[in-house]
Amino acid sequence: MDTQTAGDKPLPDTPAITLHNTVYRDGAAVPLILVHAFPVDHHMWDTCAPLIADIADGMGLDRFAIWAPDMPGAGEGPIPGVAASGRQAPDGAYLDALDLMTDAYAELVHTAGYDRAVWVGLSMGGYVVLDMQRRHPDMVAGLALCDTKASADDAAARANRLRIADQCTRDHTVNPVMHFAQPNEGDSSIKRSDAFISQMTDWINAQTPEGVAWRQRMAAGRPDLNDQLESITAPAAVISGECDPSSPPSQMRPLAEAMTHTHAAFTQIPDCGHFSAVEHPHAVAQALADLMARVQDTERTEDDQQ
Repeated sequence: MDTQTAGDKPLPDTPAITLHNTVYRDGAAVPLILVHAFPVDHHMWDTCAPLIADIADGMGLDRFAIWAPDMPGAGEGPIPGVAASGRQAPDGAYLDALDLMTDAYAELVHTAGYDRAVWVGLSMGGYVVLDMQRRHPDMVAGLALCDTKASADDAAARANRLRIADQCTRDHTVNPVMHFAQPNEGDSSIKRSDAFISQMTDWINAQTPEGVAWRQRMAAGRPDLNDQLESITAPAAVISGECDPSSPPSQMRPLAEAMTHTHAAFTQIPDCGHFSAVEHPHAVAQALADLMARVQDTERTEDDQQ
């Protein structure tokens, strides 16, 4: 993996980051890459991914692969050491880790023989998708941002991430992020259900404290990516749960509006919180199948013009 030439900023020589990939299905058309949220892993796509395939097949789309790679330190994803994580700020944030991880996603797709992919990111996964646009724009055949943000952490949010990372490693526990499984007033009916609470609790308990900490330090050190929105020219989609406390429609719709060089289809899902692909997998699957249809139409048009 060449981290010296990708994107707008050279990176230090580091050992390569390895990703653990889950293949939901194979296909010859431009693949769909699903990037999961924090603090869980690819399992959050287990219900949504087959629905995407079923809807796409019903629409008569060319068969495309559907992947969901685990971020480093998520699920079975190996946790990079300090050397593989790039520069570390005095407060403990990893300044290069998002870029290095994004390059690893790009390398995974290239190694499989694909030139481009459609990138879908939910919450923390959205950081990877926007960084892919920044570092490897030629690899973006389409993208979707789900319940996420483009801005970097402010000082308070960054400090909180690093506090959580320190506590997870010091006490060897994932309890500092267990609040993601606990409903609050105003949450969707799904998030308040016993089934959701139980499932999210199990997913979080399956994570390692060190893996949770790595992802927090990576996210704390990420750059602001708002400037990438207007550079997007590929078909795009933006998905937001109406009850999302951190990425509500009032914050997600402006992301779509900022994509001034493409059409970004906006989907607002009622009675839905932050984990839209888990809470309303069919609605998310429909939006992503529609995106894949637009991508394939664009690909055919480009082929006809050559």
